[in-house]
Amino acid sequence: MNHPGASNDSGIWSFPDPSPTLPEFPGVGTDAEKQQFVLLQKQLPDLFRRVFPNPRSQQTVVVIPSLSLDQRELKKITGVHHYEERLLCLLLLLRMPCTRLVYVTSQPLSPNVIDYFLGLLQGIPGSHARKRLKLLSCHDASPIPLSQKILDRPRLLRRIRELAPPGSSSHMTCFNATSLERTLSVRLGLPLYASDPSLSHLGSKTGSREVFREAGILLPDGFENLRDKKDIVQSLAALKRNNPALRKAVVKLNEGFSGEGNAMFRLTEDANSGNLEESIASRLPTELQFEAKGETWESFLEKYEQMEGIVEAFVEGDIKTSPSAQCRISPMGETVVISTHDQVLGGPTGQVFLGCTFPAAEDYRLEIQSAGKKVADTLRDKGAIGRFSVDFISVKEPEGWKHYAIEINLRKGGTTHPFMTLQALTAGEYDSETGLYLTPAGQPRYYYASDNLENPNYRGLVPEDLIDIMVYHNLHFHGPTQQGVAFHLIGALSEFGKLGVLCIGDSPDSAYKLYTTTVEVLDSATQE
Repeated sequence: MNHPGASNDSGIWSFPDPSPTLPEFPGVGTDAEKQQFVLLQKQLPDLFRRVFPNPRSQQTVVVIPSLSLDQRELKKITGVHHYEERLLCLLLLLRMPCTRLVYVTSQPLSPNVIDYFLGLLQGIPGSHARKRLKLLSCHDASPIPLSQKILDRPRLLRRIRELAPPGSSSHMTCFNATSLERTLSVRLGLPLYASDPSLSHLGSKTGSREVFREAGILLPDGFENLRDKKDIVQSLAALKRNNPALRKAVVKLNEGFSGEGNAMFRLTEDANSGNLEESIASRLPTELQFEAKGETWESFLEKYEQMEGIVEAFVEGDIKTSPSAQCRISPMGETVVISTHDQVLGGPTGQVFLGCTFPAAEDYRLEIQSAGKKVADTLRDKGAIGRFSVDFISVKEPEGWKHYAIEINLRKGGTTHPFMTLQALTAGEYDSETGLYLTPAGQPRYYYASDNLENPNYRGLVPEDLIDIMVYHNLHFHGPTQQGVAFHLIGALSEFGKLGVLCIGDSPDSAYKLYTTTVEVLDSATQE
């Protein structure tokens, strides 16, 4: 049987002409390119009105899982080049019988990984799904964004255009939208289901704080639009003077993500000290505590001066959680909160995203949902579309929970693929009245998900080994019960001993039990 991406099917899936002939395009970053992108985006409302309500509508989805982020920050993430696999959950769109999918990656994906995802499809023969899937690769492992690699390959561009012709019921989706994805959208002739890159500042740390104020929701004391060490020092001193009891503050890079661009500073000075700024300035290079491994003051400051950042008070509390709201703005301007999560955080000062539980705690998930909706409405009014999430720090006080908005992730983040996978596997719906997810039979489902199940002993496990182990121990996902374990980041397992897991259960306890059992099984199977 031909594997998708290697087959030579007739019609739209064949490439008889080897010439890389393409139309002429406007220059990169020019006003003409931006205007052409705006025209393409105007196709989205009609496309989504016609296609989204009907699962039997013909459409082609071009998935570009490019991590178009600061490459220095990406290097901090173990096995980051395998994160292009996180959007493989979109292969489950092939459950819709007339949907075609084009998935482009830097390096070829393992056939066993593709087999695994197609095996999760409910009610669709694998052979039928394979015919509607095309895998393309740049065969390029260099540390530059995938979108740039595609732009550098005119023949690959032409293949994608033939698979999803301009003017057809096709669109492009990506991890995050930058000027690279805008150029790629124009050269493919496809609308991009994401916000215009000109709005990307709304998802920066500075932009997030500005949006929170406009939306009228609570945020920590702090300062944004900071440029250099002097700004950092003055902001830390001002925080201490405004709140003499403040013990810690966080310094954040504007474009940091997963908490890796954050650093903690302890404010030990007397707020009334006459040399407060001098004391902070002298301690800052040696006492700023970084979340990212291997970070130094010199490298952090260099990045800060380039991308700017914020300083804000560290939120204290005896009982403290880190929930998030995942939202969607449709091309028609409809805003909806599609899930809430409690984030699982780690790292030296507890700011690195490790995973999440769904839904957020019953005590406050509807409050988080409400705050998320306010942010969604504010972003909608600024022209944003697509999926995004809002992170909070929540503290329990005698009068109830206080929720401090921390940042907007204007992209598909760490809570996106677990929830999309849950939807695809169970065909249920999120109930906004309760904040629960209900199967078609009305049964609630919960999950525990992690991108960071990591153990050096797991190195050397290839995808077949993982699947053999899980099937033997009955830990795979079961369609009839709509419970079990689904995996992602499988490609990172053999080289890095790292894996992503989604554990779906009929209660929070059963979901977490599946996770701990999965860890125990893998640890036992790989003991030296």
